[in-house]
Amino acid sequence: MSKRGQNEGSIYKRDDGRWVEVVNLGYVNGKRKRKSFYGDTRKEVQEKLTAALRDQQQGIPIPTDRQTVEQFLTHWLEDGAKATLRNKTYESYKQIIRLYLVPDLGKIQLSKLTPQDVQRFLNQRMASGLSSRTVRYAHATLRRALNQAVKWELIPRNVATLVEIPRRERKEQAFLTPDEARKFLETVRGDRLEALYTVAIALGLRKSEALGLRWKDISFAKGTLSVRVSLQWVGGKPHLDELKTDSSQRTISLPQFALEALHAHRERQLRQAASFGIGWQNTLGLVFTTGKGTPLHEVNVSCYFHRMLTKAGVPHIRFYDLRHTCASLLIAQGVHARVIIDLLGHSDIAVTMNTYAHIMQASRDEAAQSMQNLFYVPDDAGK
Repeated sequence: MSKRGQNEGSIYKRDDGRWVEVVNLGYVNGKRKRKSFYGDTRKEVQEKLTAALRDQQQGIPIPTDRQTVEQFLTHWLEDGAKATLRNKTYESYKQIIRLYLVPDLGKIQLSKLTPQDVQRFLNQRMASGLSSRTVRYAHATLRRALNQAVKWELIPRNVATLVEIPRRERKEQAFLTPDEARKFLETVRGDRLEALYTVAIALGLRKSEALGLRWKDISFAKGTLSVRVSLQWVGGKPHLDELKTDSSQRTISLPQFALEALHAHRERQLRQAASFGIGWQNTLGLVFTTGKGTPLHEVNVSCYFHRMLTKAGVPHIRFYDLRHTCASLLIAQGVHARVIIDLLGHSDIAVTMNTYAHIMQASRDEAAQSMQNLFYVPDDAGK
């Protein structure tokens, strides 16, 4: 039996064999709201309706067939994603939705969103000059949200999985050469943040990982440093967040020069704290702080860092590129890729190999030459 002509509140079987019940939810802003519940059996439809009415009694709104993408994304952010996402990730999703998804797709009814709509959105954003990285992230945000919509049975499929996404842009990584790295470390010697730059180069820490280091994460007796949390700034306030993956949590052996830099930094900080007295504010026990003990902001650290690069007369790179510098120096010294992976906290060997493929070419050439030296026998040998 077709849907046309059926009364609201009655359960009927469609021509395709599925059961449907259309429920009148009343009027909102002068417009009547209805919701259709679908199932393979009459019992399944009744169970879905009962669960929805129970949610409504608990204050959870029943989404309607006319819900727009904007309405759904707003609901998903607050009621679905916020409780499970890290603070920084939640804020980035919120920004992506506000800047890109809502302006382009927000007015479309969720149930009528098509793969063509999503593909058009991706193509137009790429044509506008938005980076492929941002477009890919916008797609990932939408895909995650629509996965939830499928679980909530608001839509039958995730249309964001049915499109072609932009290829990832691969840029050659910037890093300091051994001579440049030595010159930089000589320049920052005695600086208040000398130890920060030192561990970033020696251990390849991400900026958020380095700024989130606590004194309890360092064992001077064992000569180790444990990476457990990262410092994130959300809404102008600092937060220590757990790292995203298990591989990111790692314990690293400290080279002697980094251990000495941290020890000197510890003594300097203790003197600062004593001079401030009750005004010292390092409540988180952080290794790297401002002059009064508060967490360092990542933007300020980048400013300090670029001033030091200028002073040292070395190429201007991002703070993150000290991580690439660490990897390149280790590769140049023949350190095994597995060791580098563990040190950097990569989850997959492919990440390391793809990121530093251009640096590893010299090592590949050396390997080929070593094999040549081992097995090559000149034609005139033994003559």
